[in-house]
Amino acid sequence: MVHAERFDHILRVARLSREIAAAHQLDTGRTYLAGILHDIARDLPEEELLRLAPPECAIDADHPLALHGRAGRVLLERWGYSDPVVLTAVEQHTTGPLPDQPVAVAVYISDVSEPGRGVNEEIRRLAFCDLRGALELAICSKVHYLQGRGISVHPRTMSVYRALTERTC
Repeated sequence: MVHAERFDHILRVARLSREIAAAHQLDTGRTYLAGILHDIARDLPEEELLRLAPPECAIDADHPLALHGRAGRVLLERWGYSDPVVLTAVEQHTTGPLPDQPVAVAVYISDVSEPGRGVNEEIRRLAFCDLRGALELAICSKVHYLQGRGISVHPRTMSVYRALTERTC
């Protein structure tokens, strides 16, 4: 179960994901579904997140909320859901997807830029014409923001950052 405010966020992410998918001729049904499911584990207690998705690094152990993408994938798999495209989008929405996963990219971009957040409008606009560019901007902004404040960046996010910055940032 999710709180009412979270539900509103989920609907905005799903709708924006579908719009971005349509702009890039992606599967709008899968993208919408991934948007609906992306925060399925977001409001679980920390203990449950740690049980479902054991920490891979210190960031996971210190900040269990970072596990809600992986925990969401585990829940869906336990319930018998098996579409790898949607599962990947759910799992990667917290740390960032590689650009070769366009449905996951659409959901990640939608999650960080949906209008209810009141931030990242530039990323949202860019996503309609340049999905990879929007991902690069979102990941680079996140990494630079965290590093600029002396905050550790999740290894999965750094992996995506390195893959993207071979040509940018």
